[in-house]
Amino acid sequence: MATRSLWRTRAKLAVAATALCTGGAAATIATSDDPAAALKLCTAVPLRLLRDSATAASIVFDYQYSLWGLPEGSNERAKIKHEVHLRSARKLQELCFRNGGIYIKLGQHIGQLEYLVPQEYVLTMRESMLNKCPVSSYDQVCEVFKKELGETPDKVFDEFDPKPIASASLAQVHIARTHDGQKVAVKVQHTHMTDTAAADQATVEFLVNTLHRLFPSFDYRWLVAEIRESLPKASCLKIPLSEFTLSRNLDVLLYNWFAYDMELDFLIEAKNSVKCLENFRKLSPHIADYVYAPEVHWSLSTSKLLTMEFMDGAYVNDVITIQKLGIQPSDVARLVSQTFAEMMFKHGFVHCDPHAANLLVRPLPSGKRRIFGKKKPQLILLDHGLYKELDFSTRFSYASLWRALVFSDANGIKEHSVKLGAGEDLYVLFAGILTMRPWNRVIDPAVDHLVIKGSDSDRSELQMYASQYFPQISELLRRLPRVILLMLKTNDCLRAVNNSLGSSLETFLIIGRVSSEAVVEAKMMQMKSLFSRIDIWFEEFLFEARLLALQIAFWLLRVRNALT
Repeated sequence: MATRSLWRTRAKLAVAATALCTGGAAATIATSDDPAAALKLCTAVPLRLLRDSATAASIVFDYQYSLWGLPEGSNERAKIKHEVHLRSARKLQELCFRNGGIYIKLGQHIGQLEYLVPQEYVLTMRESMLNKCPVSSYDQVCEVFKKELGETPDKVFDEFDPKPIASASLAQVHIARTHDGQKVAVKVQHTHMTDTAAADQATVEFLVNTLHRLFPSFDYRWLVAEIRESLPKASCLKIPLSEFTLSRNLDVLLYNWFAYDMELDFLIEAKNSVKCLENFRKLSPHIADYVYAPEVHWSLSTSKLLTMEFMDGAYVNDVITIQKLGIQPSDVARLVSQTFAEMMFKHGFVHCDPHAANLLVRPLPSGKRRIFGKKKPQLILLDHGLYKELDFSTRFSYASLWRALVFSDANGIKEHSVKLGAGEDLYVLFAGILTMRPWNRVIDPAVDHLVIKGSDSDRSELQMYASQYFPQISELLRRLPRVILLMLKTNDCLRAVNNSLGSSLETFLIIGRVSSEAVVEAKMMQMKSLFSRIDIWFEEFLFEARLLALQIAFWLLRVRNALT
């Protein structure tokens, strides 16, 4: 009976895919401004949708069939589930590689969702998605150059290396030299991205929504929403995907495929980098010299090409090279924490893709050194395509929440978690996801209560919580505003970077200080009366005293650890 039901499910998916593949294609080609591009879309997309549907049905069938009749909590079920997780992760990995583009983004996201999706998926995606992204051929690169600048790369530049030094899901980077001798990095968009990006996004969302309706326990709608937010700036859908219902999914999805104009615009990325540095100069001048972004060559940049100053430096997680440069990894960890705390809590304009490949470190060009001769670091921010603006209310609540987390303030954690959309029923879970610590540790007054030691027991405990509370986690991530999902992604990237640098309590002290300063500044902007300002100054004094106490406790903890 169960097998028959599952086969009916596969048949439903196949019928839906077939309907989407055939309906309206001829009309679309006939009415398109670019019939050749429309024909390419109409032939490529159905194949990808069929591939998606077959993979999704295969994975669902494997879970339902393999685990059928096995008692919950049994060793046999755990063993079989591990095997199914591994098989399914490999099927999804193969699908991502075959489809490319947005699917690579999907795989990269899954690889960063440690403790939220099964570990088999995380490890499978992490091992492959960052290092094996598709590469456009030199002929495809020339095609982009001719379309954008009217000439091939060898004419535009004095030198151009046809072999890319790096490739990501959306673009690849080549080294070149301008006619006046400047060494530059040229970012070239993959040609296939604009062909199928909108259709891929709509297809993934359609399948996830359909699977959720067929199997309510399968709820990854929040992941689709996060991927949509993580893509470069795009124009709005003619019909919001959130309005899908099963009765009109096919018509709406088909319409959106051809009405959706995905803007993978590198000029927006260039403007983001300029605005980022301006914010540091205006709002955080005390660290402006320590943060840098490559200068843009505007005359050689378009929406599909981005020419920038070439940067030499060590990747932020390459501890050995950082030390060879004469820089302390702990100084880099502090600078990374300070930089992104300033962005989130004070600027409200946040670089939301700070994984290790997008952060370089070099000695501060001015040559300043620390007391003991170590060079001071400068952080170089790369890939400015994914930024998010936090409005005043969200920025204030987010800063207040992190201040409460650092100071173990249970009432403050609840108040500001609720304001950010977690609800009174899931604010404890929200705090746990932000810090990757269980609630009893979040509100523990111990000075190192938020430090993740990375031990096997820590990892097992977090995985147990993720498995036990998966339905609640899915509901929380579904209800949180999209901007907060991006903050969670940013938080995960920064945690991975800090762990590679030997993260310590000091990073949390920096977060506590910057978030407290941001809260005080925001309150001062709103309060006009003298008495209100006096209250705020007194509050600031109390928090400075608490920060000093934490700092002293931190130094005592370091001394104790050094002696034991």
